[in-house]
Amino acid sequence: MLNKEEFYKEAFSRNNGLLTLEQQEQLRNTTIAIAGLGGVGGIYASTFARLGFGKFHIADFDTGELVNMNRQQSTTMDTLHMPKSEAVEKMIHSINPYAEVTVFPQGINAENIDEFLSGADVALDAIDFFCFEARRMLFISAQKHNIFALTAGPVGFGSSMLVFDPQGMSFDDYFDIHDAQDQTTKLLHFGLGLTPTLLQRHYFKPEGVNWKEKKAPSLVTGTLLCANLISTEVLKIIFREKVYPVPYSLHFDPYVRTLKKVYIPFGNRNIWQRIKLFIVSRILKSKGRV
Repeated sequence: MLNKEEFYKEAFSRNNGLLTLEQQEQLRNTTIAIAGLGGVGGIYASTFARLGFGKFHIADFDTGELVNMNRQQSTTMDTLHMPKSEAVEKMIHSINPYAEVTVFPQGINAENIDEFLSGADVALDAIDFFCFEARRMLFISAQKHNIFALTAGPVGFGSSMLVFDPQGMSFDDYFDIHDAQDQTTKLLHFGLGLTPTLLQRHYFKPEGVNWKEKKAPSLVTGTLLCANLISTEVLKIIFREKVYPVPYSLHFDPYVRTLKKVYIPFGNRNIWQRIKLFIVSRILKSKGRV
């Protein structure tokens, strides 16, 4: 087997020409923190490993099950019932055996969030949609640690992508989240703030999400697109190029062949967002989905 230097030079040589040698070395010394290792988190891990990122913090408490097979990168017949954190660690090392991977098998929580983010250059939200408080904690803590945090939503065949600058608008401000709100309200605010354009509305109706049973349809096409959008944006952040944090966001759905760059002043406090929140809430209640 090649030594560490020889392996890295050869394994990621085809990045050259799009990334400079200096940029590649920078990625080799970059730490990416991925919270959640399911549909999007697993694909994030493999994507950043193939880009040549050398250091990973990965967190998930769940195990891979057959129902995950349609979209989760690390779920195969060989990894069924294996902890996702273990499966993803093995996947990263199968790409780059010299990568440094720190595993948080209990997921992120109040006790380990600071350790999870310590030394990280960028934090990625790949937490299950319905695990809202863990997601909120991630973004609040990332801002305290002064690091960028990104999220992407695989909705239908497409994805949205939002960037939170630690010096910019906060997670709670953008999504208009308050402690007094109930869990369903917080999730509605998060969902509509994530996909304010509703590009997928012609084929994916709000009632397609079962809020009571905490189930939503998801395709690998959407998760792959999340990885494309997120990884490209992370490269721009690492290389100190211009990015557009919230209240800007990016939305692309290849099924309806539509790309939208969106700017929503005040986030969910914007009057049009408030109207959409009211309409979606009424639809879900009338269908008995919340």
